[in-house]
Amino acid sequence: MNENASAIGVIFGNRDFFPDKLVTEARADVAKLFESLGLKAIMLSEDDTKLGGVETHADARKCAELFKAHRDEISGVYVCLPNFGDEKGVADTLKLAGLNVPVLVQGYPDDLDRLDVIRRRDAFCGKISVCNNLRQAGIAYSLTEKHVVRPDDPSFIADLEKFVAVCRVVRGIRGCRIGAVGARPGAFNTVRYSEKILERNGISVTTVDLSEILGSAEKLAADDRRVVAKTEEIKAYANASLVPADKLTQMARLGVVLDDFVEENGLDATAIQCWTSVQANHGCNVCTSMSMMSEELLPSACEVDVTGTLTMYAMQLASGSPSALVDWNNNYGSEDDKCVLFHCGNWAKSFLKEAKIATAPILGTVVGEENTYGALDGRSPASALTYGRITTDDTNGRMRAYVGEGRLTDDKLNTFGNRAVAEVPKLQKLMRHVCREGFEHHVVMNASHTATVLKEAFETYLGWETYYHEEPGE
Repeated sequence: MNENASAIGVIFGNRDFFPDKLVTEARADVAKLFESLGLKAIMLSEDDTKLGGVETHADARKCAELFKAHRDEISGVYVCLPNFGDEKGVADTLKLAGLNVPVLVQGYPDDLDRLDVIRRRDAFCGKISVCNNLRQAGIAYSLTEKHVVRPDDPSFIADLEKFVAVCRVVRGIRGCRIGAVGARPGAFNTVRYSEKILERNGISVTTVDLSEILGSAEKLAADDRRVVAKTEEIKAYANASLVPADKLTQMARLGVVLDDFVEENGLDATAIQCWTSVQANHGCNVCTSMSMMSEELLPSACEVDVTGTLTMYAMQLASGSPSALVDWNNNYGSEDDKCVLFHCGNWAKSFLKEAKIATAPILGTVVGEENTYGALDGRSPASALTYGRITTDDTNGRMRAYVGEGRLTDDKLNTFGNRAVAEVPKLQKLMRHVCREGFEHHVVMNASHTATVLKEAFETYLGWETYYHEEPGE
């Protein structure tokens, strides 16, 4: 799967009693914009139809055939209206192509001093007609921030970049493959989920018993070239000076086997039974391996939290950067809009100022701290923050989610493990929503502001009920 798919189908709407040269000018504008953003345009040539526009049903058939020929490349369709456009032509193209991808509708603005027959566009009106026809046809679509806008306007450039990110999320989620390694911890009913609901949404889960992973790891000799190479990779990844050599070897063995499991099954993400069997039967934590996978954009979640790692993957697709699964863990003193985010230690090192490999003291009280080497220790610095969570609503047979934005701060925090201080507007209201709606105590964070992308992808195209906490403009 190509997470960075950047081929966009382009439809230039046209209507015969408007000036044709507007289509030619729009093609030049779009070609220039796409080149500047590194996007590939799949569009009719000027020889395929009149000026490469779509006006008649015959034009729609030609454009649809072109799109179908590039089905594997096209992650979204951009409808450009240089003038009023032909609403039936646009809708027919999308119906005939049957791509089921996100659609962005943009119309050009008129100039007040050029509303004569020679230059008028009327795209302000035409866009409404196109959207009406798409709605009638049951085709989901996205809108620009301004009702009409030129392609070279900064607000449209932002619209298009957001749209491309939405396309990445939708394309990535449909067909996502998750590996569930082991059973969830017995005490964690909170991470239960429905494989069947995920499957209906295009997300498959490949399971493996933890004993198979640990058994394969134990069969690897300490001097196996792959184990030696993985040991050096771990040392290069984070400060491992505190880790005994035999524990490093155990971590490396586990890392090699997990890498094989991911590759053999073509997985996009994993969720792993990280306690207590690993510590009791293998003598180390799996956190470092999970962190390394997440850093390599193969997100890995604790406690077999499958919908948690799905959320990590979605946020990664939206931002292009690693995500981390965290606990909504502690209040931050008496500050109502701040809290502590925490986990034992498997966050991608992108979230950590100085990552060092240590132990997990809390877990160590149960399994012996000497068996918990492999947990990362580090503090997250100040940054942008997008947070959120996807879950399966098994009772009602649907997917639900919440998203929002805030920031990570550099406020003082004296504790261990992977930790951060988050500032979220109206945090108390959010916590009421999380509790009232029965969401998990796990949440996902990403160092970006991409909540609008996630909501658009989840709600408009995947059909998931999504709560955007403190959505701008609402």
